[in-house]
Order: sequence, then structure tokens, then C-alpha cells
Amino acid sequence: MNFLVDAQLPKSLVECFSKAGHTCKHTLQLPSGNLTSDTEIRRLSIQDKLILITKDTDFFHSYLLKREPHKLIFVTVGNLKLTELVKHFEFHLPQILEAIKANGMIELSRQGVKVISN
Repeated sequence: MNFLVDAQLPKSLVECFSKAGHTCKHTLQLPSGNLTSDTEIRRLSIQDKLILITKDTDFFHSYLLKREPHKLIFVTVGNLKLTELVKHFEFHLPQILEAIKANGMIELSRQGVKVISN
């Protein structure tokens, strides 16, 4: 699977998905970096079948209304230290991968993984 980590999440999440054998990049690695517009991120996600990982509620609403981006991991863990956030992703990674494989949008909260839309 191919993932894109949005601007408000740390670049260190890229390694979490890469170590599990998936292609992952951060918006910092795009030509416009973290200034890449939401419209462009949605377009890239659809074009390249990227699963967007974000905290941005605009993408949550866009997926519900238009099924854009391609797929979405909506992160609602609140404010965690960087190391705690990465550990949370690593701990839940098997469930994240299984859920997003079969569904269009999932949520990662402090309680775990929840399917939002299939």
C-alpha cells in the first residue's frame, strides 16, 4: 500500500509504514512541501492511489461528501508527544493496515482503530 502523511503529522511516521514494507512519504517531500494545497493532495491521492494520513477535518468531510481522497486514516488522538504518537501507530499498525485494506476511511483514536466508512 502507498501512504501520504499530511503536514500536521510528523515525518517520523513515514519510517513506521516504510519499515512494514509500504511506500510512504510526507507532504514535506512534495514539490510544494507542507504548502501543498488540500485540492492538490486530494488529486495526488486519487491519481496515485495514496492513503492519506491526517488530522485535518477538511479531509474527513471531503471523504464523506465526495469520497476524496482515495482512502483516509483520520487521526484523532489529540495532543501526544512525538514518541508517544509514533508508538501508538506502531502498536496499532496491524489493525490499521487490515482495516484500511478493506475500507475507505478509518479513525485512529487513543482507544484504537475504528472503521468510519467502507
